[in-house]
Amino acid sequence: MRDPDHHPIRSKGHHTTRYYVHRVRESLASRLLKMVCSVFITLLFVLGVVAFVLWLSLQPHRPRFHVHQFSIPSLSQADGFENAAISFNVTVRNPNQHIGVYYDALEGAVYYNDQRIGSKSLLIFPFYQPPKNTTVIADTLSGASISIDSQQWARFMDDREQGKATFRLDVTSTIRFKISTWLSKRDRMHATCECRLGGDGLILGSWKDKRCPVYFT
Repeated sequence: MRDPDHHPIRSKGHHTTRYYVHRVRESLASRLLKMVCSVFITLLFVLGVVAFVLWLSLQPHRPRFHVHQFSIPSLSQADGFENAAISFNVTVRNPNQHIGVYYDALEGAVYYNDQRIGSKSLLIFPFYQPPKNTTVIADTLSGASISIDSQQWARFMDDREQGKATFRLDVTSTIRFKISTWLSKRDRMHATCECRLGGDGLILGSWKDKRCPVYFT
């Protein structure tokens, strides 16, 4: 008779077919999961790079101002303040590749030692500047747009003799950036151009074509 307590003993190296099928399924599932994770991470990386490149290309850059000419011809005369005129020529460049700039009216003001000595509207009507475009702003302050007395003029003359007659031209406007059909909010822009004049009342060569700092408020 068969001993009821007797059970066949399987060797440790022996496994059933079901066991191997289960192991194969686990291996395939693990490989598939790893492949899906790898594809997902690669896709995220590519999307991140694309988003970064788009952000760089669509991030608005500030307009670039350069002063090319600034003069007060009567600065060589002791009584020149009576018929003083300030002339200047400034260019504004839109450096963006795909972004346009809308400007509201432009205002110009001239300062000496942080004291305003003249101002006027440079462009009364708004205008649009396409990408990679340069606009010339040339104007003259004279008559009622200038406020200079004899004491201020005397300081100009003294500083001119010492080679340090430095004036500041500020150009201000409210601007918006245009990307396709989207317009940004309005920002107040300030361009500050410093100009040192020689004895003839003309801007010194070393100060020509200098880039003017631009900031927003």
